[in-house]
Formats: sequence, C-alpha cells, structure tokens
Amino acid sequence: MLNDYLKDLPLIAILRGVKPDEIEAVGDALFEAGFRVIEIPLNSPDPLASIEKLSAKLGDAALVGAGTVLQPEQVGQVADAGGRIIVSPNAKASVIEATVRAGLASAPGVATPTEGFAALDAGAHALKLFPAEAMGPKVVKAWRAVVPPDVPLMPVGGINPDNMAEFVAAGATGFGLGSALYKAGMDADTVAENARAFASAWQHVAAQS
Repeated sequence: MLNDYLKDLPLIAILRGVKPDEIEAVGDALFEAGFRVIEIPLNSPDPLASIEKLSAKLGDAALVGAGTVLQPEQVGQVADAGGRIIVSPNAKASVIEATVRAGLASAPGVATPTEGFAALDAGAHALKLFPAEAMGPKVVKAWRAVVPPDVPLMPVGGINPDNMAEFVAAGATGFGLGSALYKAGMDADTVAENARAFASAWQHVAAQS
C-alpha cells in the first residue's frame, strides 16, 4: 500500500503543529504539488481532528496518518480517525505490530541496523532513517548494502531540495520532510511554494539517477 502512494513522488509531508482549521488548505496545497503521503504528528494541536478532516477530504487518493506515535493504543485512535499510516521516531515493536494488525502502513524511525532489522521483523513497511543529519549519505549507503532492495529507506531530518541528490546516490528511496516544507502557522501559499520546490528537486534527482 505505502509503495503505491510513494511511486510517483516518494516524499512524506510532516505537518508538525498544523491545526484542524488549517489542515484542509495545507493538505490541498500538498496534494496539488504531487504529495500523496501526509503525516500529522500526534504532538500537534488536536491531531486526530486534523487526520479525520484530511482523510475524509482526500479519501483513497492520499495516504494520511499520524507521526510521533509512541504507544500501541494510539494506533487504534488514529485508525478510528481515518488514518492509514503510522510513523514513529523510534522502532517500538508493539507499535509496529499494532499497526500491522490494524492493516495500516508502518514507517518507524531507526538509527542502527539492529533497530532496522528488528523493525522489519515486527512488520514495518518502510524504514525512517532518523535523524538524517547525524547519519549522512555514507550511512545510507552502508544500510542499502544489507537492507532488502524493496524496503524503502527514507531519511528524515534536515532534508532540503539541495541535499536530496547525495542521499539518493547513496541509496535513499525517498524522504520525510519537516520544517523545510512546513512550520507551524505557515500559510497554504507558502506550503504550496515549498512543496513545488521539493517536487521539482525530486524530479531532477530522479532524472539523473
């Protein structure tokens, strides 16, 4: 399921701090730029309301869900709100397993190969390499040599349009995008401009790789 939504533009939008009264306009801006996976962290204001609103608006056309999911019971709350992807900053097996049981996509955060393979054993569908600033392309290259080629490796943290190419050359298959794409309070027009810049940068990188 996750790979289908990442096929054309393998970028996950992370909307930390977004409010329910902003989510539809911001979501529309992202969707129009080509984004098909949108993460609303649970430490945002009233995140389940935002997930419910955007999931209802975009339906099956996009994969909307939650980030910063730390406990397995939160998975059910996200699913009840219409969310279909669970992203975490860590690789907690109980969260991954609850996600898989619920039929949702799982993309946990990992920082070592031990965490990565444990996450895959628990059923993870993609690995969020976090924080990317600390890992760098050389680490991604080393991971890519041992992680199955069909598993998406998605660096998150400090990614911008100018540094994506070096990570892709090392084996990254996509990215999670935070503050360089969206910051709390940012208007939809600015989000749209940022989203187009990232989409254009990805298309350029993909054409060169």
